[in-house]
Amino acid sequence: MKKLILSLCVLGTTVMAANAQTKIGYININELVAVMPEAVKADKDLQDLQEMLQLKKAELTNKVVELDSLLTKTDTLPPKMTKAKLSLLKDDFKKYYIEFNQFDQKAQEELQQKQQELVGPIQNKAAETARAVAKENGYTYVFIKDALLVAPPADDILGLCKKKLNIVDKPASKPVAPGGK
Repeated sequence: MKKLILSLCVLGTTVMAANAQTKIGYININELVAVMPEAVKADKDLQDLQEMLQLKKAELTNKVVELDSLLTKTDTLPPKMTKAKLSLLKDDFKKYYIEFNQFDQKAQEELQQKQQELVGPIQNKAAETARAVAKENGYTYVFIKDALLVAPPADDILGLCKKKLNIVDKPASKPVAPGGK
C-alpha cells in the first residue's frame, strides 16, 4: 500500500512538473510571410508576370477580332483574294481563336506554378524560423494561430520570428486630422 501511495505521489509530481515546463506559443505564418523581404520581391515578380499575360491576352484578342473582321468582309475583298488565301485566313482565325480560348486556363496555371515556385521557399523559411524560435525559447508547442478555435493561454511568437529574421516593424502612420493639421 505504501508503494502504491508513493508511486501515485511520484506520478503526480512528474505530471505537475511536466505541466509547469510546457510552454505554448502560436503564430500567424501568413503574417510573417507578408513582412519578409523575399515576399515583397515575389509579389512584384508575380505582378509583372500577370501584366505580361494580360498584354498577351490583349494581343490575342486584337488578332482574333482583326481576323474575324476580315472573314466577315470576304464578299467585299478584292477579286485577287484566291481560295487558297481565303483558306489560309480561315486557318489563321481558327488557330488564334483556339489559342485565345485556351489562354485563360494556361495563364492561370502558369501564375499558380510561378506563385508556388516563388512563395513555397518563403513559406518554408518562415516555418523553419518558427521552429528555430520555438526551440531557442523553450516552446513545447507552437500552433498556427488561425487553426485554433479554443486554446490554452499562449504566447504570440511572431515578434520573436521577425527579430530572428531582422525584420523591423514600420511605424504606423498617424491619421491626418480634418483640415490637414
